[in-house]
Amino acid sequence: MSHTRINLSDGWFFKQQDGPSDEWLPVSKVPSQVHVDLLANKKIPDPFVDLNERAVQWVGEKAWLYRTYFQVPVKPDQGTCTTDIVFEGLDTFATIFLNGTEILKTDNMFVVYRTNVTDHLKVESQDNLLEIVFDSALLRGRELVNEHAHEHNFLVRQTESGRLATRKAQYNWGWDWGPILMTAGPWRPVYIEQYEARISDVWIQNDVSPDLGECSGTVYAELDGELQPSDTLLLSLSKDGKRVYEQEVTVGTNGCSQKLLDTPFQLPQPDLWYPLGYGAQARYDLQAKLIRDGRELSSQSKMIGFRRTELVQEPDAHGKSFYFRINNIDIFSGGSCWIPTDSFLSQVSDKRYRDWIALMAESNQVMIRIWGGGVYEDDALLDACDELGVLVWHDFQFACGSYPTYESFLKNFETEARQQIRRLRSHPSMVIWAGNNEDYQVQERYKLDYNYDEDKDPESWLKSTFPARYLYEYLMPKLIKEEDRHMIYHPSSPWGDGKPTSDPSVGDIHQWNLWHGAMNKYQEVDALGGRFVSEFGMEAYPHLPTLHAMVSDPAQRFPGSMAMDAHNKATGHERRMMTYVVENFRLTGPLDLATYAHLTQIVQAETMRRAYKTWRRDWEGRRCGGVLVWQLNDCWPTVSWAVVDYYLVRKPAFYAIARALRPLDVCVERTLHDWTQTGDLVDENSGVKTGQVDHTLRARGGTFDVWVASSKLVDVEASVSVRFISIGSGKDVREAITHKVTASANTTTTVIRAETCLPSIPDAEDDGKPFDMASYDPYVIHVTLSVDGRAIASDTSWPEPIKYLDLSDRRVSFDIVSSSRIVVRAARPVKGFVFAEMQGLKLSDNGFDLVPGVDVTVEVEGCLTADKLRYTFIGAPRASLEVS
Repeated sequence: MSHTRINLSDGWFFKQQDGPSDEWLPVSKVPSQVHVDLLANKKIPDPFVDLNERAVQWVGEKAWLYRTYFQVPVKPDQGTCTTDIVFEGLDTFATIFLNGTEILKTDNMFVVYRTNVTDHLKVESQDNLLEIVFDSALLRGRELVNEHAHEHNFLVRQTESGRLATRKAQYNWGWDWGPILMTAGPWRPVYIEQYEARISDVWIQNDVSPDLGECSGTVYAELDGELQPSDTLLLSLSKDGKRVYEQEVTVGTNGCSQKLLDTPFQLPQPDLWYPLGYGAQARYDLQAKLIRDGRELSSQSKMIGFRRTELVQEPDAHGKSFYFRINNIDIFSGGSCWIPTDSFLSQVSDKRYRDWIALMAESNQVMIRIWGGGVYEDDALLDACDELGVLVWHDFQFACGSYPTYESFLKNFETEARQQIRRLRSHPSMVIWAGNNEDYQVQERYKLDYNYDEDKDPESWLKSTFPARYLYEYLMPKLIKEEDRHMIYHPSSPWGDGKPTSDPSVGDIHQWNLWHGAMNKYQEVDALGGRFVSEFGMEAYPHLPTLHAMVSDPAQRFPGSMAMDAHNKATGHERRMMTYVVENFRLTGPLDLATYAHLTQIVQAETMRRAYKTWRRDWEGRRCGGVLVWQLNDCWPTVSWAVVDYYLVRKPAFYAIARALRPLDVCVERTLHDWTQTGDLVDENSGVKTGQVDHTLRARGGTFDVWVASSKLVDVEASVSVRFISIGSGKDVREAITHKVTASANTTTTVIRAETCLPSIPDAEDDGKPFDMASYDPYVIHVTLSVDGRAIASDTSWPEPIKYLDLSDRRVSFDIVSSSRIVVRAARPVKGFVFAEMQGLKLSDNGFDLVPGVDVTVEVEGCLTADKLRYTFIGAPRASLEVS
């Protein structure tokens, strides 16, 4: 018989295990999770709204029973049919019964479980009863900690220690951006498979030659079931419908019991897979067919790609480099970190995953980092990355803790790791595994044993106070070498050759002295970079429709309400967020929700602008190899570091990143005079800092730089124009500067370095005269990059802090060109112009500055026409004004 699959997606019911015996509730479909099913049956309030998260905590403390009836075809007469039941994901501690007989126990959310049930099935047309009991992972985790407390100290930096002993998505215990929602249920598909023999996997291990002219290696196929010596395996590789490789292998060549077949593979002049913006995303269709007596028993196919990949770590003047080289091209990895896209992953569609990755491609982001406290991501997400050219950095699922290494834990993890490495190894977008997220910071915080240079004995690590080193520096690289030998591995994020995780000279860093830690100003990012910044961030509110969706009571819709604060999990978020706002922007009149949300969004957007532009400047000399914002997305409607909210509604920061990562971008930046710290003023005679704050330094002058960043692979001839525009009048205060420039390929090119700024008050350089606020005429510096006479990028530097500026009467106007196009302009410089966004609306640009003489055209798609857009900007009369 041919290999067949019967999906068990319908006809399920569930109940609380210790509830009444007849209280079965319907499940709309499987995959599912218990909160989703309880909500559908109106047994709980929506956990994403108001304070309802707290009202559903009891769900995670209960055991839940799922069941369904199903039928299977008659077994073939020859008796060679095998029937398996496959669980692609059970969350998490489950006991499975088939027709009253226990057939399986599970303890890992990340493992696919397959079990032969041939002897437990009823005959054709009779119902088979499948039952699954899901124990509370919350309670089982606590039990495991108690059970192993004598051999391990379960130290955690987020939430409770029970999660460390449990191979379940760690964010279910809550995080500083997500709720505590302890899920349970069949969260991935359940199905029956019947076969005589089947292909369980097919893949290629290959090398691309240094000159990129040849791809060679081995095609592997893994077989299962009852094989016969005469069975043949047909292997082929096609591109765009044209077959480029074909091979037939007889199973009996090495005996009919052979389960792993291999055959040499060679492809001259391959079409290679390139990251977004560097070339095409060429992919091939790899197919395998198992043939017996002229009939097809089983087949499998997958889309694959070929590329040459390196992580370049070489000594240089700044320490040791850290950047990716794909097909001999150095890649600046500008992108985002990714958390699970929902607290209830069973309800996430393939389309939603693709929509997220499409957002990255639209914003010029070339790398996504899958964070270590979620899940091994869905094939649909990786498929989208393959299609659109987004590189994938994937953490193993360990985060912010000191994990145990007792024997059963190691065995459980090895099964998990081998399965996931095998599943992801054929995706061309997948370029690096990292051992964990921030576990070495836990080692540093608690001073756990770690002598990188001298202790190289893995067995000794198991006996230390930091036994997880065995996982990250021995077991994981061993498994990757065995399963996917060409894959790049990095022990942790962050990590750099055993040095402190904050060392900016080696490896990657998580730069949290923005927002957390020292709470540096976002204007200070030039002093906060590293060889690869794999995390940094700034919080912001989402747009009003999302805020209203998560807080239903109008009386609670104000900044700092109990319900609003409950949707921001970051410790101390009120002080941090308000500090960044009031340092930079005016608070005028009643601080309504719309105004405050806009101010936080501009703070976040300005942080992204400066960070990506500044650290991308360090691509020159490969001083910085990449920047990944924490974070792209949310798992529920909330206030967080995400640059796109739960409903895929973009914040202004999203567009700031898109502009900073353009293939050709231009940046202007002035000297930072810190208006909040002592020591800026220097005595001209002694050269000694006076220790006195001088809030007029910005007005007194300084210098500015202009540079061009390029990811183009050839030099580009361009023109850079620099204007100086009065904020008060909108007039140019001096003649523009124009430079012809050759933007060097794949680096940054300095156009102006330390050019002196004009003072913003007459005779400001004369310390003998008072600072005359009446004559204070600050200006913006606006730069435009043009190629072949067409402006392709621009940037604006403002005198800071913005709160010192009078931004009233900006004289903003609009042209409604059509229902899908609007043109915005202003007679005077405008800071932080934002159209209000909502689910179902797509704009080509947002969150931009305006200067006189430069119109900004915005394309509009979706649920609103151009004439219905609402907007605001810094200094606008009220938070949301209708276009007139």
